[in-house]
Amino acid sequence: MKTYLPKPDMQRRAWQIIDANGAVLGRLAVQVADILRGKNKPTFTRHLDAGDFVVVINAAQVVLTGKKETAKEYMSYSGWKGGEKYRTVAQVRAAHPERLVLHAVKGMLPKNRLADRLLTKLKVYPGADHPHAAQMPAKLEYAG
Repeated sequence: MKTYLPKPDMQRRAWQIIDANGAVLGRLAVQVADILRGKNKPTFTRHLDAGDFVVVINAAQVVLTGKKETAKEYMSYSGWKGGEKYRTVAQVRAAHPERLVLHAVKGMLPKNRLADRLLTKLKVYPGADHPHAAQMPAKLEYAG
């Protein structure tokens, strides 16, 4: 059986919008990662970028289950001695709430160059306002 290769001129990138208000972070990230990769299309090919653009609004109202709000920590490293920083979910939510969704989706994408291209199609906003009304994004229901 041959591998299906969609023609570049036949690919149409649609815009999807997902409201993250009250959505569980992990379940939302799975849904977004599948749309970015194109797994919801019959023309899905593992090594190609065949997905759609995704706009996530209300990222500040995303929900974490259990004690993750206080116990889960995000680590960053500057590359210098003593440059490790740990931040809880509450601290990240206060400063940059969109990074919660970005970090979760990035972890669910393949660990290669394709993931960098896929992440450019993800637009996350902490509130309900977004500048992509001209693209007429179709509203997707959160299935979590």
